[in-house]
Amino acid sequence: MTTVKVGDILKSKKGSSFPLTVATALALLLLLCVISEGLRLMIVAQGVRDAVQSAVISTVNDSYDDVYHGVREGYSGAYQPFADDFEESLDYGDIYSRLDQVLGLRQEKGYHVKYAGSTAEFRLSALSVSLDNMPFAPAIPDNSNGLLVDTIIRLEVPVSFGWKFLPPMTINLKVKAKYMPLF
Repeated sequence: MTTVKVGDILKSKKGSSFPLTVATALALLLLLCVISEGLRLMIVAQGVRDAVQSAVISTVNDSYDDVYHGVREGYSGAYQPFADDFEESLDYGDIYSRLDQVLGLRQEKGYHVKYAGSTAEFRLSALSVSLDNMPFAPAIPDNSNGLLVDTIIRLEVPVSFGWKFLPPMTINLKVKAKYMPLF
């Protein structure tokens, strides 16, 4: 039997790459966590943007019933006959209620919040809708301007990475929709 001294073990180069291997594995694991969290945030933002777009398109379609049927003249705007003239008739709809139905949101303290179990997945606020009507009987009815809807909504998604030290991702989603007659 051979006797091994502690000093000989410490001077030995065997296993010296073990700490580097562990550090590399931990760094790759951390990178994987950061990438997966970034993908989660992008997926949530894309899903909310799609739902807002659907609600905005529904609003544009709701305004369609008020569109003056000047399609044969090559343009359309949201106007209704009034006495012997036409007046602008815009329907802003209720985008929040559509979002509440589509996304399963709950209204709390001025926010519309989506829960996954007991934790908030994201919340929406500061909805801004702007309807831009096409002028009545334009000189050049080229349909370049139509019934336009610009919508901006604030999305806040809590970051699940970083043990609550990181602030939530807050972005303003901007969605545009346009009504254009096809026939």
